[in-house]
Amino acid sequence: MIFPFNYLQIFGAYLVLMWRSIAVPDRWRMFFKQYVKEMSQLGVDSIGIVLLISFFIGAVICIQIKLNIQSPWMPRWVSGYTTREIMLLEFSSSIMCLILAGKVGSNIASELGTMRVTQQIDALDIMGVNSANYLILPKILGLMTLMPCLVVFSDCMGIIGAYATAYVGGIIAPDDLTTGLQHSFKAWFVWMSIIKSIAFAFIIASVSSYCGYTVDGGSVEVGKASTSAVVNSSIIILFADVFLTQLLS
Repeated sequence: MIFPFNYLQIFGAYLVLMWRSIAVPDRWRMFFKQYVKEMSQLGVDSIGIVLLISFFIGAVICIQIKLNIQSPWMPRWVSGYTTREIMLLEFSSSIMCLILAGKVGSNIASELGTMRVTQQIDALDIMGVNSANYLILPKILGLMTLMPCLVVFSDCMGIIGAYATAYVGGIIAPDDLTTGLQHSFKAWFVWMSIIKSIAFAFIIASVSSYCGYTVDGGSVEVGKASTSAVVNSSIIILFADVFLTQLLS
C-alpha cells in the first residue's frame, strides 16, 4: 500500500501547488510582463520545430496512404481525405503536444528546478511574494494561449507538405488531393483539436512546473526533474487524449 499512498500524496501536493498558482496576481504589471515573456519563450520559440515536423509528417502520411493503402477499388481522393483527418484529429493536437512536452516541459522543469536549487524561490517567499503564482501562472496561461495557434500552424503546414508530394514528387494528382481535403469536412474537428490542445497545454505547463518547483537537492535532481516532467506529462496526455476523444466525438 506504499505506492498508492505516495501517488495520492504527490497528487495532493500538485493540487495544493495549483491552488497557490491560480490566484489573482498582486501586481498586474509584473504579471503581464511575465505572461508575454512566457508566450514568447514557450510558444513563439516552438513555431519553427512545429512547422518543420508538421510539413514532413503531412508529406509522409500522404505518401504512405497513396502507396500502401489506396487501391483501384478506392476513390482517388482517399489519400487527401485520410491525410486531413489524421492531421486534424490526432497529429496536430495530440502527437504535436507530446513532442512539445519534450521541448517545453523540460525547459520549464529545468528553469524552476534551477531556481529552487539556487534558492531564488526561497528568496521570493521570504519577501512575501507568492512564488507559485508569480512563476507558474504566466507559464500555464502563456502556453495555453499559444498552443491553439501552434495547432492551426501544424494543420496548415501538414497540408502544405501533402501538396509538396503532389507538385514536387508527383505521388498524387493535385486535383485529387484537393478533392480529398474538401470531402465531408467537419468544422467541429478543428474546434475539437483546439480544445484538446488547450487541455494538453495545461497538463504540460502544470506538471512540468510541479516537477521543477518541488526539486529537493542539487543539480543532479534538476536533471531528474526535467526527465520526470517529460515522462509524466506524456503519460497524462495519452490518458487525457483517450478521455477527451471519447467526450468530444
